[in-house]
Amino acid sequence: MQTASTNIWERMGRYWELSEFKSGTVIGCHLCNKSIREISLLLNIPRSTVRGVITKWKQLGTTATQPQSGKPRKMTERSQRMLKRTVCRSHQLQ
Repeated sequence: MQTASTNIWERMGRYWELSEFKSGTVIGCHLCNKSIREISLLLNIPRSTVRGVITKWKQLGTTATQPQSGKPRKMTERSQRMLKRTVCRSHQLQ
């Protein structure tokens, strides 16, 4: 069994995201005039994540995960480069 202190991240689709409770805790600390560094140390979350949660909250007014638009790609740019490299190598060997 995992507790809230050991599992602050949730797997939502492709990326790890901060849980709704932890995001709310970050915003609560921000509203109590805590600095990003203080929040990071207090909650044991990277500063970049704290900054992202606060920025998202200021822009959207919510910390909830927003739906993504469009269909996700089947191949990433990296996998496309790897495929091209593999095909080029196989043609050179023939």
